[in-house]
Amino acid sequence: MKIESIKSYVLQYDLEEELGYSQQYYKKRSAHLVCVKTDKGIEGWGECFGPGNIALANKFIIENVISPMIVGENPLRKEYIWNKIYNLLRDHGQKGMPIQALSGIDIALWDIFGKISKLPLYELIGGMVNEKIPVYGYGMMLQNKDINSLKSHFKDEAKKIADMNFLATKMKIGLGPEKDLELVSSVREALGDNFKLMVDANHAYNTPDALRVGKGLEEFDIYWFEEPVAPEDLQGYKELKSKLNVNIAGGEAEFTRWGWNNLIRNNCIDIAQPEVCALGGISEYLKVLSLAHTNFIPVINHVWGSAISVAVNLHLLTAMPDMPGGLYPSKSMLEFDTTHNSFLTEISKENFSIINQVKANNGYVSVPEGYGIGLTPNIDVIEKYKVD
Repeated sequence: MKIESIKSYVLQYDLEEELGYSQQYYKKRSAHLVCVKTDKGIEGWGECFGPGNIALANKFIIENVISPMIVGENPLRKEYIWNKIYNLLRDHGQKGMPIQALSGIDIALWDIFGKISKLPLYELIGGMVNEKIPVYGYGMMLQNKDINSLKSHFKDEAKKIADMNFLATKMKIGLGPEKDLELVSSVREALGDNFKLMVDANHAYNTPDALRVGKGLEEFDIYWFEEPVAPEDLQGYKELKSKLNVNIAGGEAEFTRWGWNNLIRNNCIDIAQPEVCALGGISEYLKVLSLAHTNFIPVINHVWGSAISVAVNLHLLTAMPDMPGGLYPSKSMLEFDTTHNSFLTEISKENFSIINQVKANNGYVSVPEGYGIGLTPNIDVIEKYKVD
C-alpha cells in the first residue's frame, strides 16, 4: 500500500458577531482538514491548528512541500514518515507552521492505520483507560465593548455554560490587570463559589503584570492561569509558577518533544496543554505525554478546531492513564468551544454532538467507536465552506 495523494481543505465562514482574545479580534471561523489517500482506496483524515491566513500557508506547505516528500511511501510507516519530514524541514522550521502542517498529515496516517486494523484510535495507542470523559466549556471571548457591557455579557454566558451541564468553564482575559480582575469577579459572582473556573490570557502580559493579575486571581479560586506570558519567556513562567498560588498552564504554542522538554525541564508549568493538531500530530503527542507524566505534570489537552480535532482528543483522553493514579484520580478534561462553530456540528457524517452528550450525561462524553478517528467528513459540507 502506498500514499497516492494528499489534499488539504481550508474551511471558513463569516461570524455573526466579532470575537477575540488578547491578541486580535476575528470575524471569520476557520478550520483546516487534511486528507491522505492510498492506492487501496483508504482515506485518512487529520486536522491542522491555525486559522485564516495561517491555514492557507499550511495548506501550501502540505501540498507543495511535504506531499512530494512522502507520496509513494507506505502510510503505515508513521515514525519513518514523521522523521523523514522533520529532518528535511529541520533547517527551515523546527516550530510553527511546518510542524502544524506535519501534524495534520500524521493524524491522517493514524486514521488510516485504524481503518486498516479495524480498530478505533484509542485501541491503537494503549486501549481504554477511561469510559467517559469530563468536559469543560470555554467561551466568554473578548469583544469590542465597554467593560460594563462585557461584564454583563460574560455573566450571562457563564450561567449558560453552567446550565448546559459542563463541569467547568474558561474565560478570556487580557484587557489589562484592572479590567481583567473586574471581569473575573463578575464571572465568579455569576457562577458561585463551587464551579471550576479557568482564565486564559493568550500571553498578553509581561511577568510583573502577570504577577499582579495572578495575585488577584487567587482571591477568586481560579483553577488555572493559562498562557500568562509569551511562550518563549521560560524564566517568566518559572517565576510565576514559584510565586503564585494558582496553577500555571501552558504549552499550546510549544512544538515537538524537544520544545516540550525545555518547557518541562525549566519547571515552567503546573498543567501541560499540548495541542495535537500543532505540536507534530499523534506520534509526537504520545512522546510529549510521556515526558509530562514522567515529570508528574497533569496533561489537559488544548483543543481548537472542528469535530475532527475533538474526536482525536477524545481518543487521546480515553487512552490517557491516570497520573499519578489511585482509587479516586483526578481525570483530565476535554476542552470544548461553546461559541458558534458550524465545523463542530456539520462536518461529520456520523451523529456526533458533544453538547447533547454533556447535557444528557451530566458533563461527560464518550469516544466515537468507529475505526480510526471514528468520524467521516461530509464532502458536501467541505465543498460548501472551503476557500482556495
